[in-house]
Amino acid sequence: MKKNYSNLNYAIFILVVLCNFTFLKAQSEPFECDFNAYLFQYNDIYAVDLASGGSYIVAEDITPGSINAAAYNSADGYIWGYLSSPAKSIVRIGKDFIPEIFEIPELPDTKNKYVGDISIDGIYYFKAGGSTFYGIDLNPASETYLEYLGSFTLNKNISIHDWAFNAVDNKLYAVEKGSNILYRISVATGDVEDLGIVPILSGFDYTYGAVYFDVDGNFYISANQTGSVYKINNVHTISNGAMVSNIFAFGPASASNDGARCPTAPVPQEDCINGVDDDGDGLVDCDDPSCSGISSCPTITTTSGGNDGGLESNDRLSSLINQRNFNRATANYKFDKTTAKTIKKGFNYKRKGAYTSKEIPLNTLVPLGIVGETSTIESSPADLLALTNASDIFSVDYLKESETVSALMVIKTDDNVYEHSKFICDRFLGAQLLSVSTIQLREKDFIKSIIKQADGSIEFALTFSARVNENDEFVVESHWNIDAYEKNTAYYNFQIWSNSVDDLLKLGDEILNLLEANSVIIDYKGSTPPPVFVRSASYANGAINLQLTNNNNSTSITMDGGMKKTETSGTDNLNLATTITSRVESITVETGALFDFGFRIQNAQGDTPDDLFVADAPWGLDESSDNTTVTVYDVQQNETSYAHSGYRIERNVHAKGTTANYLGVYRALTPRFQAVDLSAYEKLSFNASGTGTLEVKILKGDGAFYTTELLLSDEDKMFTILASDFKNEENSIGDFSNLKVVLFNMHSTDGSVQEKEMTVSEIDFNNRSAIEEEIIVEEETSTKALIYPNPVEASTTLYYTSRTDDTYTLELFSLNGILLNNHSQEGTSVVGKNEITIPRKDLSPGIYFYKLASKDQIWSGKIVVK
Repeated sequence: MKKNYSNLNYAIFILVVLCNFTFLKAQSEPFECDFNAYLFQYNDIYAVDLASGGSYIVAEDITPGSINAAAYNSADGYIWGYLSSPAKSIVRIGKDFIPEIFEIPELPDTKNKYVGDISIDGIYYFKAGGSTFYGIDLNPASETYLEYLGSFTLNKNISIHDWAFNAVDNKLYAVEKGSNILYRISVATGDVEDLGIVPILSGFDYTYGAVYFDVDGNFYISANQTGSVYKINNVHTISNGAMVSNIFAFGPASASNDGARCPTAPVPQEDCINGVDDDGDGLVDCDDPSCSGISSCPTITTTSGGNDGGLESNDRLSSLINQRNFNRATANYKFDKTTAKTIKKGFNYKRKGAYTSKEIPLNTLVPLGIVGETSTIESSPADLLALTNASDIFSVDYLKESETVSALMVIKTDDNVYEHSKFICDRFLGAQLLSVSTIQLREKDFIKSIIKQADGSIEFALTFSARVNENDEFVVESHWNIDAYEKNTAYYNFQIWSNSVDDLLKLGDEILNLLEANSVIIDYKGSTPPPVFVRSASYANGAINLQLTNNNNSTSITMDGGMKKTETSGTDNLNLATTITSRVESITVETGALFDFGFRIQNAQGDTPDDLFVADAPWGLDESSDNTTVTVYDVQQNETSYAHSGYRIERNVHAKGTTANYLGVYRALTPRFQAVDLSAYEKLSFNASGTGTLEVKILKGDGAFYTTELLLSDEDKMFTILASDFKNEENSIGDFSNLKVVLFNMHSTDGSVQEKEMTVSEIDFNNRSAIEEEIIVEEETSTKALIYPNPVEASTTLYYTSRTDDTYTLELFSLNGILLNNHSQEGTSVVGKNEITIPRKDLSPGIYFYKLASKDQIWSGKIVVK
């Protein structure tokens, strides 16, 4: 049957549809006091973890205009903001980040309102510059909901870029740009109270575009230019200018920055002394920025110098780089600040010279007198030129008295960007990457990182490069991945590191000024930091241990790279994928024995990947010997797994050649040629064969050599040398403390050209008796046991079946076979099924072995700690 609808019925139908549509929109789920802070940059939204400074984008391009004066509404659980367009409109945003726009016709159509927050009872107060501010009722329970309440006037004109309500006293608080004064504002009266200069901000000239509160009345301030987040404790209690302030975290920088957060949500706080990651940011105690200068945590004062920088190993250059490190180790090289050349500012500083933009002397691109340094010294590492794609290098250390507080390397390359990044280099050498975010120079994003060096010092690092285009203009690029830079062009490369993010900003800005003294900067190109990155990485005994930071809630990663089994083998491709479930994740990748592995970690969301290079300590050929021709140099993997309680030197070496001097190979004990304390061992054992006398030398951390000799033959034999067998030039007895390198040399007996050959294998430091020590772990045993769960997080349980009532001893060993005494247990077994709980305690992520022994049974196997 055909149905006809009248116009009235059609109108009712449309009304019902519209009402239903409005009802559906109204059901957008509110945030309900989300713990996150939300950072608004133009019309993009980022979720920010205040405790860590970590952020990730949650919504992009959601409105036609920029969102400013963003604020959380405790009365309805939504975030509201003022729109630059359409005019006279505000926006409501729920957890789905779908905007609902409301026009407020009475709003003055003047200036963008970029300062705003909502009181606890739901009144939205916002303003532009000047002393006038406006109000809108956003309390759904109010009779004047969504109505304009009029304009109001502050009794003082203050230069602020955001304000926030403290739920403890329902007062507004803000920090002024330039003066860094904290203000308390009463919206009822318009009174502005000067609470004094914030101590931690004294001397800065930052824009504080995003501010937040927590439930305890602590005030958090984010600086646009650096992304640094500062904390002022319990601002409602401040009187007479007495306040406690500190750095809290390092987040993303932005030219357009506005923030919103539920003021009654807590922010996790680091304890700083209990050895626990209290706030969940992956940083424990003094590693957490919020602990700087608190309790026993030091305030950062020194940083490393430029003479040690600019280089990490890689597949193409590993042998050359290892030789450079070996030469420095054997010469006991140390950079001497006291004799270094002092660099001073001259008349031509920041003036264009008689040279083109492509031929700028590197020393003229060095900032001077910028960070309050007492002197600047040249620290150029000239030995990099022969190893890298650099055509020229100039580096300086900035000193305050005798301490290095900042350093800069300026590196010129002719064909491509400099191939060694500080981010990769320092992690390869044992540093930890604590944070990656952005810093603002000329309202452009540059990638900055925070690095904890192996000696415990903290550095803020910034890397960027400038190329010259066909019009003799500069294009400045800042990327995390080297392959993101424009190819086939020359670059001026800048690597800056400092003990202060504020000095880092000053140095970076002055470098741009120095470039502009020579030519205009026509463009900036950059990419975003990696949201998932490797905080630290290490290789030991067939496994790579990674600690990941996951800032964008990725659920999986892929690893792609090239792996070399030994120093002389080819490169094999390795691809694998794994799930990740938390913000801080520990992953053990069982690669088997290897020498090095360069790889890229790509997160599931396809954002900027992280690149890394890890390696074991290297074998190398001593090329300093004159009149020597090497015909064979081959490093091979060990043929058997290590099953002793000693310190193994992985991989075996075979060398052959002719020499009128000596044929030599060496093995460093760490990738960085740092010293290792092996004083717990009294013996050095290995198998060897060869032609004649083998000189064995150990190089100590202070540069001293200790030597002994033994006679080789064609037959492969096992040798054991006591620490007391090693003597120095004064005939003093050596020990195995503070060891850097072990060297094996075969000398010409009379200075004539002679053929020499040696094979050295299965090397370890140990305390074994004459009777071979019992193997502590057997993978295959006649008695089965079960470990569950495995991998282990907090604890695991060992399930086993005993044939008799008996006593047992449970022992845990590292991969090196070292007994972990504080994990040993003793107890009794009953006939049949038994179980033992094994707590994780202080075990780091990695692989361990257990051995459970009774009078007539032994159980053993692996435990993986996550």
